[in-house]
Amino acid sequence: MSDLPYRPNVGAVLFNRAGLVLVARRADLPNAEGAAGGWQLPQGGMDPGEDPAVAVLREMEEEIGTRNAEILAEHPEWLRYDLPAHLVGVALGGKWRGQAQKWFALRFLGTDAEIRLDLDPHPEFDAWRWAPLAELPAMAVPFKRAIYGRLAADFARFAAG
Repeated sequence: MSDLPYRPNVGAVLFNRAGLVLVARRADLPNAEGAAGGWQLPQGGMDPGEDPAVAVLREMEEEIGTRNAEILAEHPEWLRYDLPAHLVGVALGGKWRGQAQKWFALRFLGTDAEIRLDLDPHPEFDAWRWAPLAELPAMAVPFKRAIYGRLAADFARFAAG
């Protein structure tokens, strides 16, 4: 694969009180309504020296407009994915081969009205919804499906039903 490093990243599996998970549709995939790959969990890069637990709340606020959540669990491992060959050197600013991600399960403490995708001048997402955790892998782009499957299994204790 590439000589490029992995980008340090955090991700949020945000559960509502009913045990469903927030998924958001990428704004750069506007025709993906209902199609696999258009939806993902909030995630983003870490600043140098930033604590992952601090970073995940910051990223949630940047991407979905709220940090009104409590951390329920931190995944014990850094989960990695490689970009497909045609995206290496293009995606993620062209500097990374993929991402090394620290994932968190969080409980949303607010109301749906607090979720705002329009606060950033260049929003990453254009739609969001609550979905069953088990549906995550089918919603993800192919190169993220293994991680989403792992999250669905490892954080199942926080899910509905």
